[in-house]
Amino acid sequence: MKPDSSNAVAAALLTAAACLGPEACVAREPELVITRVGSTPSAVGAEPANFSGRVRVDMLHLPVAPGRASAASVSFEAGARTVWHTHPLGQTLVVTSGLGRVQRAGGPVETIRPGDVVWIPPGVKHWHGASPTVAMTHLAITEALDGQAVVWFEPVVDTPATP
Repeated sequence: MKPDSSNAVAAALLTAAACLGPEACVAREPELVITRVGSTPSAVGAEPANFSGRVRVDMLHLPVAPGRASAASVSFEAGARTVWHTHPLGQTLVVTSGLGRVQRAGGPVETIRPGDVVWIPPGVKHWHGASPTVAMTHLAITEALDGQAVVWFEPVVDTPATP
Protein backbone atom coordinates (compact mmCIF):
# COMPACT_ATOMS: atom_id res chain seq x y z
CA MET A 1 0.00 0.00 0.00
CA LYS A 2 1.31 3.40 -1.02
CA PRO A 3 1.57 6.05 1.78
CA ASP A 4 -0.90 8.93 1.52
CA SER A 5 1.14 12.11 1.06
CA SER A 6 -1.88 14.41 1.23
CA ASN A 7 -1.78 14.47 5.07
CA ALA A 8 1.91 15.46 5.04
CA VAL A 9 1.25 18.24 2.53
CA ALA A 10 -1.71 19.53 4.55
CA ALA A 11 0.40 19.57 7.73
CA ALA A 12 3.18 21.48 5.98
CA LEU A 13 0.71 24.06 4.64
CA LEU A 14 -0.86 24.54 8.08
CA THR A 15 2.57 25.01 9.66
CA ALA A 16 3.57 27.57 7.04
CA ALA A 17 0.31 29.48 7.51
CA ALA A 18 0.73 29.47 11.29
CA CYS A 19 4.19 31.01 11.00
CA LEU A 20 2.81 34.07 9.20
CA GLY A 21 6.02 34.53 7.32
CA PRO A 22 9.45 32.95 7.40
CA GLU A 23 10.82 35.16 10.21
CA ALA A 24 8.19 34.02 12.73
CA CYS A 25 9.26 30.36 12.57
CA VAL A 26 13.02 30.90 12.76
CA ALA A 27 14.43 30.60 16.27
CA ARG A 28 16.38 33.74 17.10
CA GLU A 29 19.42 34.03 19.27
CA PRO A 30 18.91 36.22 22.35
CA GLU A 31 20.15 39.75 21.81
CA LEU A 32 23.06 41.19 23.77
CA VAL A 33 22.25 44.10 26.06
CA ILE A 34 24.99 46.71 26.31
CA THR A 35 24.60 49.47 28.88
CA ARG A 36 26.85 52.31 27.77
CA VAL A 37 29.03 54.11 30.28
CA GLY A 38 27.31 57.26 31.48
CA SER A 39 23.85 56.05 30.43
CA THR A 40 22.76 55.60 34.05
CA PRO A 41 22.98 58.43 36.59
CA SER A 42 25.39 58.38 39.51
CA ALA A 43 23.87 58.56 42.97
CA VAL A 44 26.21 60.83 44.92
CA GLY A 45 25.47 60.69 48.61
CA ALA A 46 23.39 57.62 47.94
CA GLU A 47 20.84 56.83 50.66
CA PRO A 48 22.42 58.66 53.62
CA ALA A 49 20.71 56.25 56.03
CA ASN A 50 22.75 53.38 54.52
CA PHE A 51 26.20 55.02 54.43
CA SER A 52 28.43 57.22 56.55
CA GLY A 53 30.64 59.70 54.70
CA ARG A 54 30.52 60.53 51.00
CA VAL A 55 29.70 57.64 48.70
CA ARG A 56 28.90 57.53 44.97
CA VAL A 57 27.00 54.57 43.52
CA ASP A 58 27.08 54.01 39.76
CA MET A 59 24.56 51.29 38.86
CA LEU A 60 26.08 49.22 36.09
CA HIS A 61 23.50 46.48 35.71
CA LEU A 62 19.97 45.81 36.95
CA PRO A 63 18.51 42.30 37.02
CA VAL A 64 17.03 41.05 33.74
CA ALA A 65 14.70 38.05 34.15
CA PRO A 66 15.30 35.23 34.56
CA GLY A 67 18.55 36.54 36.07
CA ARG A 68 18.53 38.30 39.43
CA ALA A 69 22.04 39.79 39.68
CA SER A 70 22.80 43.49 39.81
CA ALA A 71 26.17 45.22 39.70
CA ALA A 72 27.34 48.64 40.82
CA SER A 73 30.60 50.53 41.05
CA VAL A 74 30.69 52.03 44.54
CA SER A 75 33.21 54.76 45.40
CA PHE A 76 33.86 55.61 49.04
CA GLU A 77 35.77 58.72 50.06
CA ALA A 78 38.34 58.18 52.83
CA GLY A 79 36.55 57.08 56.01
CA ALA A 80 33.19 56.45 54.30
CA ARG A 81 31.47 53.07 54.72
CA THR A 82 28.17 51.25 54.68
CA VAL A 83 26.04 50.63 57.75
CA TRP A 84 25.69 47.03 58.94
CA HIS A 85 23.70 44.99 56.42
CA THR A 86 23.03 41.51 55.02
CA HIS A 87 22.22 40.04 51.61
CA PRO A 88 19.75 37.16 51.26
CA LEU A 89 21.83 35.54 48.49
CA GLY A 90 25.26 36.90 49.41
CA GLN A 91 27.43 39.54 47.77
CA THR A 92 30.70 39.64 45.83
CA LEU A 93 32.98 42.68 46.07
CA VAL A 94 35.86 43.25 43.63
CA VAL A 95 38.18 46.04 44.77
CA THR A 96 39.24 48.17 41.79
CA SER A 97 41.17 51.02 43.44
CA GLY A 98 42.29 52.44 46.75
CA LEU A 99 42.40 50.85 50.17
CA GLY A 100 39.29 49.46 51.84
CA ARG A 101 38.05 47.61 54.86
CA VAL A 102 35.40 44.97 55.43
CA GLN A 103 34.14 43.32 58.60
CA ARG A 104 31.60 40.65 59.44
CA ALA A 105 29.78 40.95 62.77
CA GLY A 106 31.99 39.51 65.48
CA GLY A 107 35.03 39.28 63.20
CA PRO A 108 38.16 41.36 62.70
CA VAL A 109 38.35 44.37 60.40
CA GLU A 110 40.05 43.15 57.21
CA THR A 111 42.03 45.39 54.84
CA ILE A 112 41.20 44.98 51.13
CA ARG A 113 43.22 46.17 48.15
CA PRO A 114 42.82 46.41 44.34
CA GLY A 115 42.35 42.96 42.85
CA ASP A 116 41.00 41.47 46.08
CA VAL A 117 37.68 39.65 45.75
CA VAL A 118 35.47 39.37 48.83
CA TRP A 119 32.59 36.87 49.05
CA ILE A 120 30.05 37.64 51.77
CA PRO A 121 27.82 34.57 52.29
CA PRO A 122 24.01 34.89 52.47
CA GLY A 123 22.72 36.39 55.71
CA VAL A 124 26.15 37.40 57.08
CA LYS A 125 25.92 40.80 58.79
CA HIS A 126 28.79 42.99 57.58
CA TRP A 127 29.97 46.43 56.48
CA HIS A 128 32.55 47.64 53.95
CA GLY A 129 34.09 50.94 52.94
CA ALA A 130 37.27 52.97 52.54
CA SER A 131 40.17 53.07 54.96
CA PRO A 132 40.25 56.09 57.28
CA THR A 133 42.84 57.86 55.09
CA VAL A 134 42.50 56.43 51.55
CA ALA A 135 39.45 56.30 49.25
CA MET A 136 38.30 52.97 47.78
CA THR A 137 36.18 51.81 44.85
CA HIS A 138 34.77 48.33 44.36
CA LEU A 139 32.34 46.51 42.13
CA ALA A 140 29.43 45.10 44.12
CA ILE A 141 27.59 42.13 42.60
CA THR A 142 24.41 41.13 44.38
CA GLU A 143 21.45 38.87 43.63
CA ALA A 144 17.89 39.63 44.73
CA LEU A 145 15.62 37.09 46.38
CA ASP A 146 11.94 37.91 45.81
CA GLY A 147 13.02 41.40 44.74
CA GLN A 148 15.14 42.08 47.83
CA ALA A 149 18.94 42.32 47.54
CA VAL A 150 19.87 43.89 50.89
CA VAL A 151 18.60 44.37 54.44
CA TRP A 152 20.00 47.48 56.17
CA PHE A 153 20.70 47.76 59.90
CA GLU A 154 22.31 50.23 62.32
CA PRO A 155 25.41 52.39 61.71
CA VAL A 156 28.83 50.95 62.51
CA VAL A 157 30.38 52.04 65.80
CA ASP A 158 33.92 53.26 65.15
CA THR A 159 36.48 50.49 65.13
CA PRO A 160 40.24 50.84 65.47
CA ALA A 161 41.99 51.43 62.16
CA THR A 162 44.08 48.62 60.73
CA PRO A 163 47.11 49.10 58.48
